[in-house]
Amino acid sequence: MILIIAEKPSLARNIVAGVGDMKNNSGYYEGQGYLVTWAFGHLFSLCDIEDYTGPTSTGRWNMENIPCFPEEFRFKLRPGRDKKDDAGVSRQFGVIKRLCNRPDVDCIVNAGDADREGEIIVRLCIMNALENPKPVKRLWLPDQTPETVASALREMKGDEEYDNLANEGFARTYVDWLYGVNLTRYATLRTGMLLRVGRVIVPIVKAIYDRDMAIRNFVPDIYYALVSSEETNGETVELVSKYKFPKEQAEKARRACDKLNAQRATVTAKKTKKDALKPGKLYSLSKLQNYLGKKYKMPMDDSLRVTQALYEKGYLTYPRTNSEYLATAEKDKIKKIVGLVANMGYPVAFTDKKTIFDDSKIESHSALTPTYKIPKPDALTPEEKTVYTAVLRRFVAVFCKEECVAQKTELTVSVGPCEDYTLKGTVILEPGWTKYDDSVKTSSKILPNLNKGDTVNINFQPKEKETSPPKHYTIETLNNYLKNPFREEKAAANEMDDADDAEEYRAMFEGLELGTEATRTGIIDNAVKSGYIELKKDVYRILPGGEYLIEQTAALGISMDKYKTSQLGQALKKVFHGAMTVAESVKLTEQEITEVFTAPANAPDSPDYTGAFGDVAGKCPLCGADVTKSRYGYLCSAYKEGCGFKMPGRLCGRPITLKNAAALLTEGRTEKLTGFVSKKGNPFDAPLKLENGVVSFDFERNQSAK
Repeated sequence: MILIIAEKPSLARNIVAGVGDMKNNSGYYEGQGYLVTWAFGHLFSLCDIEDYTGPTSTGRWNMENIPCFPEEFRFKLRPGRDKKDDAGVSRQFGVIKRLCNRPDVDCIVNAGDADREGEIIVRLCIMNALENPKPVKRLWLPDQTPETVASALREMKGDEEYDNLANEGFARTYVDWLYGVNLTRYATLRTGMLLRVGRVIVPIVKAIYDRDMAIRNFVPDIYYALVSSEETNGETVELVSKYKFPKEQAEKARRACDKLNAQRATVTAKKTKKDALKPGKLYSLSKLQNYLGKKYKMPMDDSLRVTQALYEKGYLTYPRTNSEYLATAEKDKIKKIVGLVANMGYPVAFTDKKTIFDDSKIESHSALTPTYKIPKPDALTPEEKTVYTAVLRRFVAVFCKEECVAQKTELTVSVGPCEDYTLKGTVILEPGWTKYDDSVKTSSKILPNLNKGDTVNINFQPKEKETSPPKHYTIETLNNYLKNPFREEKAAANEMDDADDAEEYRAMFEGLELGTEATRTGIIDNAVKSGYIELKKDVYRILPGGEYLIEQTAALGISMDKYKTSQLGQALKKVFHGAMTVAESVKLTEQEITEVFTAPANAPDSPDYTGAFGDVAGKCPLCGADVTKSRYGYLCSAYKEGCGFKMPGRLCGRPITLKNAAALLTEGRTEKLTGFVSKKGNPFDAPLKLENGVVSFDFERNQSAK
């Protein structure tokens, strides 16, 4: 008898459909030589700190038991919301344990989702349930159609073939636990506010914070551009000089225009050719989310939820893929799907190209495609229809028999010996695949009918322009940034049209990305729910809670920028490739966390120590009660009784340390402090003073000290 353990009930039902003729028992199916049962996703979670250390003296979070570095990580059955045992989880694990140890079961099959998380979900069930060793195989399902299930059951490999995938899954689980529980508790205890500090959530919020601060503090610069917009042969020809002049050089800009206008402008070169425009590549999850966010303003958590539902219903392949390519071993399967799509009335034919089939650009899963199962018109919800149609149309575009033919024209206009201008235009002659997929830009401006030697009318004038601030992150631009945070945004935006995407895949496979295709959506959604960022339409913005998170973690020396996070991401990829052990990746994480706890600025006797929530800074100058560290600064302990005294925790970008606060309360002033930044972005130094209960800069004493 073969026991199959599925990750969740929906997958179990689809496996049963692939096996056929099975009887439904309590918590499992039986028939055809198989038993099929299921987990509810994660049945097990890592133990809490107190499971290793015992309760603290106060029964609440405190500094007594952090940092916590377990010698061996332990798991326990997932508790319910009230931290008590979840009866449903316990009951289902009881079924799994009983079936694993049935004498007639001689083989167990891991049928977790086809990724690192699914691998360890079922492994943990088997590890905790099995009393005596039995062979374990892996059911790897790129989709959940009955045809694929039946085929995959005949081609199963031993689960040991996936040990590296499991090792990476465990390493990520341990590393994220170490960061999350230790630094979340530390930051919360130091600030008095729950701060969710994680390996990926902080750099994601920081990216949005940095962008929004750049926009907020942007000071526009006025300059003059030299622009000619004159009509030639009935079409306006705009020429923009590469030379620019500062706003105080208006006269110089006018003289430069006069010099250009004194020249004869002629067409010195013309290139015209017909060319077949290529469709975009098949969708990875993030590229699909980019399209749905841009066109339909669909949040990433919604697009993933709907795509996952379509996968579980058997209509789409596995959604959490980071590849836009198909495996060469899938060619026969794709031929059949192309035939099914052709029967739907689309002009498609199988094509074997390197831009479609490329094993070197697949880590675990191929691109998103339709499956053998074609939904009936009324089978999908409106959201599901939107997502399915997007994937289907991209599939049609990639395999379309009709080429998109365009006429491309390039004109070179020379203004005397001064400057050359290149004008490009495209006209679509035959729409081809663009009739089915509108997600790729295929047109640009139409150029006037000019030939080599023709004269172009010019009239250059100084045009006052203003530099623009950076743009807020959108679903698309944030996704592109997270896939490779070291790539220029302009390059990332054009990557869809770039045939040579080797750099993108190299970065992804080396672990340079922030988060993974499987986890990124959930982490961003967590940041939204935590009040750190907001998503309106398809634009992300920082919220006050997010500003507080980034500024406080920086003050605490918790450096979780893209460099640190990607460095650890690369280590986890080395685990996947067998070049690093799980223990080595854990040790690297422990060293990073230890640096935070032992940083000189975090020592209570350090002059740079910003204090912990509740620390006493001194006596209130108004009523004599204790002034303690609060969430946003320093507060009189009699504040609620009506005293009203408080001091800020930060001024002009600089934290007010516990020592600074004590000096203000005892002496009414501080020494000169460095590191302030004005609203215009200029750094400055100054002492602080406390007069009449108000903290301000003591610029007069600063001047006299000079």
